[in-house]
Amino acid sequence: MQQHGHSYLHGVGTAPLMGCTLGDRLRELAGQRPEGLALVDCAHGVRWTWQALDHQASVLAAAFLDLGLVPGDRVALWLMNRAEWTLSLLAAARVGMIAVNINPGARRGEVQRFLNQVQARALIIQPAFKTSDYLAMVQELLSDRDRQAGAALQAAAVPDLRQVIQAGEEEVPGMHRFAGLLESASPQARAQVDALSAAVDFDDPVNIQFSNATGGEAAGTTLTHHNILNNGAMVGRTLHLGPEDRVCIPVPLFHCFGMVMGNMACLAHGSTMVYPGEAFDPAQTLEAVQAEGCTALYGVPAMFKAMLEQERFADFDLSTLRTGIMAGAPCPPETMDQVMTRMHMDQVTIAYGMTESSPVSFMSDVDDPVDRRLNTVGTLRPHLEAKIIDGEGCILPRGEAGELCVRGYSVMRGYWNDAQLTRRVIDEAGWLHTGDLACLDEDGYCRIVGGVKDVIIRGGENIYPREIEDFLTTHPQIAEAVVVGVPDARLGETVCACVRVTASDLTPEAVQAFCRGEIAHYKIPAHVRLYERFPRSTGRALRFMLKDESLEALGLGQDTAGQG
Repeated sequence: MQQHGHSYLHGVGTAPLMGCTLGDRLRELAGQRPEGLALVDCAHGVRWTWQALDHQASVLAAAFLDLGLVPGDRVALWLMNRAEWTLSLLAAARVGMIAVNINPGARRGEVQRFLNQVQARALIIQPAFKTSDYLAMVQELLSDRDRQAGAALQAAAVPDLRQVIQAGEEEVPGMHRFAGLLESASPQARAQVDALSAAVDFDDPVNIQFSNATGGEAAGTTLTHHNILNNGAMVGRTLHLGPEDRVCIPVPLFHCFGMVMGNMACLAHGSTMVYPGEAFDPAQTLEAVQAEGCTALYGVPAMFKAMLEQERFADFDLSTLRTGIMAGAPCPPETMDQVMTRMHMDQVTIAYGMTESSPVSFMSDVDDPVDRRLNTVGTLRPHLEAKIIDGEGCILPRGEAGELCVRGYSVMRGYWNDAQLTRRVIDEAGWLHTGDLACLDEDGYCRIVGGVKDVIIRGGENIYPREIEDFLTTHPQIAEAVVVGVPDARLGETVCACVRVTASDLTPEAVQAFCRGEIAHYKIPAHVRLYERFPRSTGRALRFMLKDESLEALGLGQDTAGQG
């Protein structure tokens, strides 16, 4: 029962939660739809049925056991979007191991920190991608390894790591070939898999993803089978997915968008996972949609824009598309319109969430009015609760902005080995404090207005960066905008806009002129900093980086910073 007047919601669900593990669900699909197409990896020519995926997951799980790995061990995945990524996750899940997602863009020092943070016992890599030489970086980490230790590694830089598996064709000393493991799993280990699988509980951890939600160093968000399978099931239900659907997934698998909203939605509903390439490429994605007859397509607005602007766009038959998800950034109206008309995705949806909530908590429905999809992140999803609170923890009236909190099956187990940090974001009543500022309207639609710590207080006026960012990205030459508060002697704080531009002739003065008469005078950026490319990061981490750079460039020390 929704209570109007104040900002508390309870999402009532008609479909029950799934009470099973990833391994249980995969085995179920293999029995129900053995010849149904489970996974297509276009770049590597892989086409697996549910029966084949189930079999391969068991064989790889047995190979993990042969390597000396045991239930509870962390298996790190440092791979692009490819079949081995998903197979490794499902194999680890089957025998109670925990897959750890590592951003393929990470460098050697970051990877070392991530591996040590979760005490990873195994690492699965591909040899290289473009300018990233994963083999070379791993070999540097292992340069001092004890060569007397036999098959298991022992290196001072990564003291817990014992096995490295690489998905290339060549034999690499000290590493196992992925394909070779699938061929050499012992009968004894294969016999163990079913018994170990039966002992896995759906509340056991199955995945760790690194998140910067707290604003410090990346923490290991620990998610369970129950978290991610049910969140994927909910996303799929919202999109009306079924066994006949094929979901094109050009978004990264190391992130919840690809892994949960993509893979887990397909696993829950028996739909086909389609990976168009190792990384997003507009033409490759359009080719995959046409070749595989995809019915759903995922992406951030910039990805959809790139596909629409692809020079051969008109050559592709996209008539099979009907739905999909646009998330990760606000969608410009013209992009939404073109996605719905030129790409046939009239049922495209918007989603909001964070890694710590597996990730989706709010989402638009396929038949929501377009203005709701453009201006809100939809409504609360089933089996979850949400509230919006002020700084004292009191629930606010509808329409007032405050911190969004969510509670329910999707909330993470906690940050790996960090109870103190966990307590900072999950309170004693089980509420996850998102750190995002939001407001609810009378119909329960949610609008995100910024981050709690991002509010700029200029001469007593509260300014929400998200509002200015959304406006700035309507400029045809601005691809991305991040607005931060910087100190001001007279006003306390003032607005600084960092914009990623697509044209070199755009000036700060032109950006300010674009704002005049369109947004309130006090919201117009006092400082505009132009970038050809932003630092390699995302979300809150990017905001912190740009704020630090702005303070330095403007000659404003951190010690003089206000509350922005």
